[in-house]
Amino acid sequence: MNALRLVQAGPYSTVQDAGRFGSQRFGISPAGAADPALLAIANKLVGNAPDVAAVECTLMGDVYEVVAESARVAVVGDVTLKIDGEATAPWRSHRLARGQKLRIGPCRSGLRFYVAVEGGIACPPVLGSRSTHVRTGIGGIEGRRLKAGDLLPLAQESVLVRPELGFDPGRLPRAPDRLRVVLGPQADYFTAAGLATFLQSDYAVARDADRMGCRLEGPAIEHAKGHNIISDGIPLGGIQVPGNGQPIVLMRDRQTTGGYPKIACLIGPDVARLAQKKPGETVRFAALDTAEAQATVRAEAAGLAERLAGIGPVE
Repeated sequence: MNALRLVQAGPYSTVQDAGRFGSQRFGISPAGAADPALLAIANKLVGNAPDVAAVECTLMGDVYEVVAESARVAVVGDVTLKIDGEATAPWRSHRLARGQKLRIGPCRSGLRFYVAVEGGIACPPVLGSRSTHVRTGIGGIEGRRLKAGDLLPLAQESVLVRPELGFDPGRLPRAPDRLRVVLGPQADYFTAAGLATFLQSDYAVARDADRMGCRLEGPAIEHAKGHNIISDGIPLGGIQVPGNGQPIVLMRDRQTTGGYPKIACLIGPDVARLAQKKPGETVRFAALDTAEAQATVRAEAAGLAERLAGIGPVE
């Protein structure tokens, strides 16, 4: 078997690709990478398509051993990196031979980072995706977070010798001062004062925030019509406000329906930015209209495509 063997596992490492689409009507979460842009960069560095399955790590790093003739890997995130004990750089590809070990340190900034391998992680797809959804136990390796001793199957036995590719993280876009939302679909369930509180207050990421929902703590948002609705579909980035007035932003592992009113929806790129916030970090929100939000998302997609096209050999 050609594989990466997990020698040491971080607290929440899972196999993720772009996500599982077309099954939400059956109650199945899309899952997928919390930060798709970083996944795409990691994949590009090893020669993969942007949506190929890789490992998403949370806060702490993993240690891997190559169990194949050779493998090409790239680690993308603000972390330290060692190959056989020798310090080397993330944000670039590395060709490793059988038995070599890759040790990844903890995040210095941000919360999540990605480990891509040429050809991708070749675990069996479930409903068209290799993404892990822990709550339902599907995808990835037995539908769970990774643990020491796991063998991550590789699609190929060896990789060619070629120039390695690198990416300058200084080319990443500057994060906006506020996370951008479109109000609704149930903004009328909140008073004018409640909407003002939501848009004018600081909210801290709670300790129990996770891939399903990012719970925020701050001033309570006032409801106008109670805190229950007939359950409806949950979009990525939908912001529910339950009875305690504390917002919950629904993330990649979200449930497919819910019965709390949604005051707003976070735009896609800013869902990823929120996913990189550590517990205790604060955020604020700014409202865009639909046309502004669509233009912003298109501009960010074009910027990512330009950055991917600019990836080249390490000098």
